[in-house]
Order: sequence, then structure tokens, then C-alpha cells
Amino acid sequence: MPAEKDNIDSSHKAKIKVVKGGPYLVSGNIPLSVQTILCDGEGIPLKWEPGQRYPGMETYALCRCGASRNKPYCDGAHAKMGFDGTETAGREEYLEHPDKTEGPELILSDVEKLCAVALFCHRAGDAWNLTEQSGDPKKKQTAVQEACDCPSGRLVACDKRTGKPIEPAFEPSIGLVVGPQKGIEGPLWVRGGIPVQSAGGTTYKTRNRVTLCRCGKSDNKPFCNGDHRKASPHLEVP
Repeated sequence: MPAEKDNIDSSHKAKIKVVKGGPYLVSGNIPLSVQTILCDGEGIPLKWEPGQRYPGMETYALCRCGASRNKPYCDGAHAKMGFDGTETAGREEYLEHPDKTEGPELILSDVEKLCAVALFCHRAGDAWNLTEQSGDPKKKQTAVQEACDCPSGRLVACDKRTGKPIEPAFEPSIGLVVGPQKGIEGPLWVRGGIPVQSAGGTTYKTRNRVTLCRCGKSDNKPFCNGDHRKASPHLEVP
């Protein structure tokens, strides 16, 4: 069972900086690896499977426009294509007013705008239904796991008695999401409370898990909104 956490330690040097019209500049020797969504026979996601690990580097630049020929790294293609990387996430007011589903043991917070379409929430009867049935220990456990598998943090399960969020324990790291549909490459899965700084110098709310757009199509930049499904031909991981 994931641990209860209500504080994010952002004291480490890890940071992601959004470059205006350009890539994500990553600093602090943050590990980078492929993270594949494994599905059952009906295409429902079951679990994450770690894949290729990239060489460790103190700093590196990750493609944000979706056109680099050296993915996941930036090769300057954004300049040639006139990439519009304007950030539209704003002040993130939507984080302050999530939809909530209550059950006997859990409260599920849901910020739909952050959905990266990983689809773990549809396993075993849907996270929302399972939350409403969380008096059953097995259904409670599954509801928590589904929420914790949500890479963007759209879904967060909270203990109803304490009000504390139940979060997976992540070390600072970045995952290149692959799947669940064949041939579709997803966002950057940023884990472990890594600060993300806008091109203008302000820092977005630091969370345990967020997903950053790397296809260039999101209308909630720099965060993913699921539009990589439309742009997948441009997101091949070497």
C-alpha cells in the first residue's frame, strides 16, 4: 500500500525549466527512463513496467515540440518549425477545486484537466466506483492503487479519516511514457516533487507527480492533456 504523504520535499537541486519556444532544460542529474503501460487481454492497463534507462547527465534538454530526430532529446527542431510553446496552464486554479467522490474509507480528488489518458482508472470497475465501495478492503486497495498509478496526479486518493493524500513514494525521476495503445508515446512523467519552472521564471505548484507535454499539441502547456494520441507518429522513442 502506498504511503500517506502530505509534504513534498523540494529541497533537492533537481529542476525542470521550460524554455520559451524551446525544450525542457533538466538539471540536477535526474534519472531518465522509459516507462511502459502493460495491459491485459482487453487492453485495460494493469501496471507500469520500467524499461530502457538513459545515461545519467547533470543537465540535458528534452524535446517539447515533438519534432526532434534525436528523441527524447532536443535537436533544435523547434526553431526550424516555428514551434509555439506558449504556456497556457496559468495559475492552476483548477487544482484548488477538484471534483470529489466520497466513500466509507476514501475520498477521491479528480482534476480532469490534468488527464494524460493513461487509463489505469478503468481497471476492476473504475476508481470512482471503487472509492464509493471502499468499505471493502480489497476494493479500497484497488482504488488507491488505481489513483496512485495515475501519472499526472489527476486522481489522488485521500484517507477519509485523516484527510491526508495517499501518494506513491517516488525518488526524483522522469519517465518517458509508452502506451497503452500500440505505437502511442505519451508525456514526460515527472516524479518525486521536481519543481517545474515556467519560461517567465515562476514555479508551478510542486507535486509528487505531473505529466509534461512532449508532442507540442496540449492546450494546457506545459502539462499534458492527452492530445499525444493525435500526434503519436511524431513521438518515437529510440
